[in-house]
Amino acid sequence: MFTFQILVPLIVAFLIVAVSGPFVIPFLRRLKASQTEREELVSHQAKTGTPTMGGVMILAGIIVPSIFFIPTNPRVLPVVLLTAGFGIIGFIDDYLKVVKKRSDGLYPRQKMALQIVVTTIFLLCIIFQKTADLTLLVPFGHFYFDIGVLAYPLLYFAVIGTVNGVNFTDGLDGLASCVTVVVAAFFLLASLKVSGEIEPVCAAAIGALLGFLIYNHHPAKVFMGDTGSLGLGGFVAGVAYLINMPLFIVIVGLIYLIEVLSVIIQVTYFKKTGGKRVFRMAPIHHHFELGGWSEVKVVAVFTSVTLVLAVIAYFGI
Repeated sequence: MFTFQILVPLIVAFLIVAVSGPFVIPFLRRLKASQTEREELVSHQAKTGTPTMGGVMILAGIIVPSIFFIPTNPRVLPVVLLTAGFGIIGFIDDYLKVVKKRSDGLYPRQKMALQIVVTTIFLLCIIFQKTADLTLLVPFGHFYFDIGVLAYPLLYFAVIGTVNGVNFTDGLDGLASCVTVVVAAFFLLASLKVSGEIEPVCAAAIGALLGFLIYNHHPAKVFMGDTGSLGLGGFVAGVAYLINMPLFIVIVGLIYLIEVLSVIIQVTYFKKTGGKRVFRMAPIHHHFELGGWSEVKVVAVFTSVTLVLAVIAYFGI
């Protein structure tokens, strides 16, 4: 049964993305859904015009096989809703930026309002479905901690923070895909260990991302855009909460956290000092790029760090 719930969604998700690539990528190119690179990144200028919004393939790969397991694995439903909800927000943002040529996409207030709405739907789903109780498994403590009503604001902070962390990580060919494959594998193994019953959606995410890497590895033929990165952020936060492990995101998803903090530090310091910078460029993966690291090296190092952290986190369950 476990084999069926893991191998089937993984293989189906992989095939959905792998087979759809030759059709979706040319369509995005005809739609002129192309990405514009920052001028400071000279090595990235050749990427200008590469189709983005490829995250629609990832979303299809995760959601389609997962929905068939909802009757037997009801905990999959809230994760699918959160993944799809944030993916839709990302799609709207991408569409406004690359198709309608509105440089800012969704305005910050609009994006935040939509993120709060989607997170609220997720919260209501797990409350009424009674699939999670919002207690927190403490890493290496081997006990669950109930923080009472503080669990609700923490959920909003953790979900929205994780989503934006994954979004900032998506800046190099294959970076967000590779890091999140490792994170998804961790939560799959964690779910098996605690009988979390979310294995199908974790397996689907792994399959979808591996399929996407066929087209997203360096040099990328397509980018996931906010459609993919926000959707993946919703997936990570969703699976973590369904097995009471949002605290583990800080460990296994440390790269996401570092990416967010690098942007916050850079912007704050820039404003306070009238133009000085802590990093060569933020998010931090660009700092290493401008320091002489190739994209492939940055992706390899960040993925390796995530793999080591995932192993450490697993022993903390």
